[in-house]
Amino acid sequence: MSRHPTIKWAQRSDTVYMTIDLPDAKDVNLKLEPEGKFFFSATSGVDKIPYEIDIDLFDKVVVNESKASIGLRNIRYLVKKAENKWWSRLLKQEGKSPVFLKVDWDKWVDEDEEPENKVGTDMDFGDFDFSKLNMGGGEGLDDEDDDGIDVDKDEENDDSDTEEEVEVEVAAEAKAEAEAEAEAAPAGGEAAAATKA
Repeated sequence: MSRHPTIKWAQRSDTVYMTIDLPDAKDVNLKLEPEGKFFFSATSGVDKIPYEIDIDLFDKVVVNESKASIGLRNIRYLVKKAENKWWSRLLKQEGKSPVFLKVDWDKWVDEDEEPENKVGTDMDFGDFDFSKLNMGGGEGLDDEDDDGIDVDKDEENDDSDTEEEVEVEVAAEAKAEAEAEAEAAPAGGEAAAATKA
């Protein structure tokens, strides 16, 4: 009897990211059909334990533009959707998802957060004054940061170096290096002269 490997998934409007977690997978067989039928089989481990997945994806896909990558720890599949739209779930069947199916939170992006060049996202707001929108947050501001620390008082206790202090330190280091080289030069020159003689 075959086992089910864990599948992590995420989506964008045009693609679905599927990662099948199966270390040292051998005899990998992947099949994707335009209607959204997805089949995976492989063996793993010294005992060559068989793993298999046979699922129906939510909607149609473009097989020729979908790509698979078989790695040492997992199999990644980038599935191109037939239509640029968000799916409400990965599988066609409704109800609770199988236990081997999980959301890939590392790749997940919400529909309203997807970086796209849709109408309005590339607008230039360079000369627009947002302070006149009365969106709140402007009243009652004082000289305290988010931690409640008075910014002006905190600057008095600032131990960081000023630009002038840094320049003085750099000059002192350069002078020390030059003096060290000057002391080493005569010794090296005498040694070179002794070798020639």
